[in-house]
Amino acid sequence: MYDVIVVGSGAAGMTAALCTARHGLKTLIIEKAAHFGGSTARSGGGIWVPGNAVVAGNGVPDSADRASTYLAHIAPETPADLREAFLRGGPDMLAFITEHTPLKFRWVREYSDYYPEAPGGQPRGRSVEPLPFNVSLLGEEVKNLEPPYVPTPAGIVITQTDYKWLTLIGRHPRGIVTAAKVFARRFLPGRRLTMGQALSAGLRAGLQKLDVEIRLNTAMTDLHFENGKVAGVLTGDKLITAKHVVLAAGGFEHNEQMRKQHQNIGTEWTVGAKANTGDGIEAGQRAGAAVGLMDDAWWGPSVPLPRGPFFLLAERSLPGCVLVDKTGRRFVNEAAPYIDVVNAMTGDTWLVFDHSYRSRYPFCGIPPRRPLPRRWKESVLTAPSLAELAQQADLPELTETVRRFNTLAVDGRDEDFRRGDSAYDRYYGDPRNKPNPNLAPLTTGPFYAVRIVPGDLGTKGGLRTDTRARVLREDDSVIEGLYAAGNTSASVMGHTYAGAGATLGPAMTFGYLAGLDISGGER
Repeated sequence: MYDVIVVGSGAAGMTAALCTARHGLKTLIIEKAAHFGGSTARSGGGIWVPGNAVVAGNGVPDSADRASTYLAHIAPETPADLREAFLRGGPDMLAFITEHTPLKFRWVREYSDYYPEAPGGQPRGRSVEPLPFNVSLLGEEVKNLEPPYVPTPAGIVITQTDYKWLTLIGRHPRGIVTAAKVFARRFLPGRRLTMGQALSAGLRAGLQKLDVEIRLNTAMTDLHFENGKVAGVLTGDKLITAKHVVLAAGGFEHNEQMRKQHQNIGTEWTVGAKANTGDGIEAGQRAGAAVGLMDDAWWGPSVPLPRGPFFLLAERSLPGCVLVDKTGRRFVNEAAPYIDVVNAMTGDTWLVFDHSYRSRYPFCGIPPRRPLPRRWKESVLTAPSLAELAQQADLPELTETVRRFNTLAVDGRDEDFRRGDSAYDRYYGDPRNKPNPNLAPLTTGPFYAVRIVPGDLGTKGGLRTDTRARVLREDDSVIEGLYAAGNTSASVMGHTYAGAGATLGPAMTFGYLAGLDISGGER
C-alpha cells in the first residue's frame, strides 16, 4: 500500500513525487516506457515561471501584477483562478526544486516572452534553464534516462542559451566564443548533461535521495476505485493500491485514434515521447473526468525528414527566407511564435531560401555550406533559378512574392507581416544583418524549397483540474484522490504559449501543487 502513486516520470510527475516524498509519504512512480524522463528529457529544458528568484537575481524587474496582466491578455479563456494559482506557485516550486535536488538554474539571457509587446510582457524574458549536470550525481541510473530528441557527438553538450549563438557561428564573434565553450566542456571532469536531459536527471537524483522508486516498463491500464474514491491503479492484471494518484503520463500525441478524433491529424509529425498515447486522459475520462483543449497542441512548424520531424526554431527567423502557402504567397510573420505559425497554416507550406542563406546559417542541424543530404529529397527541392523552383514546387505566385519581399527586406521594414518588429522575432535573428536582423533579400541561386508540416512538441489538452491540480467532473465536482499535471491535464496556457518553457513551468508547478495538497504540507 502506497500513499501516492504517480503515473509518468516527466518533470510534472517527478516534481509531484519529490514533494510528497519530502513530506514523508510513501511514493511510487510507474512509467510505461523503458526509460524515465518522457518528453521532458527530449525537450530544451526551459522553464517559464514569472517572478522567479533566478531572473530577479539578474536584475530583471518583474511583478506579480505584470505577469497576471500578461497571462490574462494572452490566455483569457483560462479561468483566472488557475492562472493565479500558477503565478503564485511557480516561484515556490522553483525554489523547492533548487533546495531539494542537485539542480541549479540560470536565466536564459534575453530570451523574451513570446508576446513581449503585449501588456505585461517581458522583452528580456522570464525563462530559466538547468546548468550542465554532472552525471556522477545520478550514477548508474543515467542508463535509464530517455534519450534526447537530437543526439549530439559524444562529449558535446549544448545549453538552450548556447543554441542561439551556435546558429551564428560564422556570423558573430559570440558564435565562435560559444562554440569554444561547448567544445571545452568535453574536457571537464565527468560527463555533463544539458537541457531536458539535465532537468530529468537532476529531478531523478533528488528522488534517489528519498528512495523513491521509478518502476519502468509498467503501464497503467486503469484506475482503481473503492467507495467512490481513487484507491490505486491497475497495471495489466496487477493492482497497486494507494490513497492518491497523480496522472502525469503526458499527452496523446502518439494515439492515432484520439488525434484523428480531436484534431483531424495523425501522429507522424510529433516529437513527443513515443509512450505518450493518452493513457492517463482516457483513464480519467472513464472515471467521469471532464476534459478541455483537446483540439490543441504545442504546435510548431517542422520539416518531415526520414529520421523524423525536425522542429524549426531559429531557421525561419533568420534573414533570407520566406514561408509560403500552396500558391507561393506569404501568409504569416515567419519569425512569429511557433504555435502561431502553425495556426496560420492552411495546407501545403514551404520554406524558401537562397544560396546566401544556406551559406551563412545551419539548417536542421546541417552546418552552413554543406550540401543537404540526398535522402531528404522528399522534403527538399532545389533549382538554379527562382522561376524554375516555382515551377518544380507548383508555386505560381512565388516569384512575385519574393520580388515584393526583397523590396521590403532592402528597406528593413516588413510592411506586410511586421517581421523583425518584436523582440521575440529578433532573438533568433542575425544581429549583424542590417537594418533588420530578420530580413534579407533572396537573390542568389541555387534556391531551395523545404516542405513544412504542422508538427508539435506534444498535445496540450487533457483532464480539467482545479487550482490544487485535483481532477474535475463536468459539474466541477472533484474526483476524490485523483490529480493531474503536465500534458495529461488541460493547460493553464489555454490556446497560447507565453514563453520558452511555458510547457514545463506549469507542468512542474501543478505537479508541485498536487504534491502539497496531497501531503497537506508547505514548502
